[in-house]
Amino acid sequence: MRGFAMRRIGEVGWVTREKPRPGPYDAIIRTLAVGICTSDQHTVYDGPLGELRLIMGHEAVGEVAEVGSEVKDFQPGDRILVGAVTPDWRTLECQRGWHQHSGGMLGAFKFTTTKDGVFAEYFHVNDADMNLARLPEAIPLESAVMVADMVPTGLHGVELAEPAFGAAVCVIGIGPVGLMAVAGAALRGAGMIIAVGSRPVSVEAAKHYGATHILNYKEGDIAHQVAALTGEQGVDAAIVAGGEKGGQGLFQAIRMTRPGGTIANVAYFSTGDTLPIPRADWGLGMGHKTIKGGLMPAGRHKLETFLSLLEFGRLDPARLATHVFHGMENIEEAWHLMRAKPADLIKPVVIY
Repeated sequence: MRGFAMRRIGEVGWVTREKPRPGPYDAIIRTLAVGICTSDQHTVYDGPLGELRLIMGHEAVGEVAEVGSEVKDFQPGDRILVGAVTPDWRTLECQRGWHQHSGGMLGAFKFTTTKDGVFAEYFHVNDADMNLARLPEAIPLESAVMVADMVPTGLHGVELAEPAFGAAVCVIGIGPVGLMAVAGAALRGAGMIIAVGSRPVSVEAAKHYGATHILNYKEGDIAHQVAALTGEQGVDAAIVAGGEKGGQGLFQAIRMTRPGGTIANVAYFSTGDTLPIPRADWGLGMGHKTIKGGLMPAGRHKLETFLSLLEFGRLDPARLATHVFHGMENIEEAWHLMRAKPADLIKPVVIY
């Protein structure tokens, strides 16, 4: 089979692989659609989290092609969604309640780190009964593929932030993850929702998903802008979905959050050995500001829960798919588009 892979740091291209085979609890999926993620770009151009020369991609919907002997709930022909994170559910980490880290820190993020990803004709999924979700027919592929990563990651930022009804929330970065955090904050009942970004296509989407205020980081220090909006009080929660370079998003989030507030990070810091914390704005270490960061939740139950938001009209992530390509061969063009990030781009999707 063909796949689009990392050849070496800074270089991608097409490769040929043998079609994968399932273990007793696993499934082989025929790919139907994929999304291109900035995390894939970090892996190639900033240095990999895992092995070199792996097939890229971790966002996909597909059709079950083959299942192992112990798979009970899925069979060939089922149209499914698979999450970007695929835990091994028979691990101590899962019993401790941290399935994202099964097998070690971030161990459930397998695609492109320890195994081939989804930019191929077929891909392998471990623990199929626990990591696949049946896809309702009414949900189009370009929307469904957002539930592989963008929707869970953005909403997890809100879960970590835990805003109360009427809370003031700031989302830093309104790429696809940040936009889903804006939507999640609105679903959660936040009052003032401040979105930080400058790209017109993302600004319009943020307003659509529930942002009450837009701040442009190019127009001045965003912590000062938040202070002005909130009468110098700051926000109850800040969700970091951007500003990865130098950890500036996290730094600003701590500055703009009031004492007793929460900083929730779902950004991927791909470079550097440390992250900055502003000493005075953290109350010299005693400001009662809680800092959380987490990999998206995973597994069949969570995927089905997120899909229900789409199925029943609570959330429509289709607006994220600004560029839809048809044909697997267009992965390469979509990949380079994601790297270039033209002004009208939020997210590219390739439908096979």
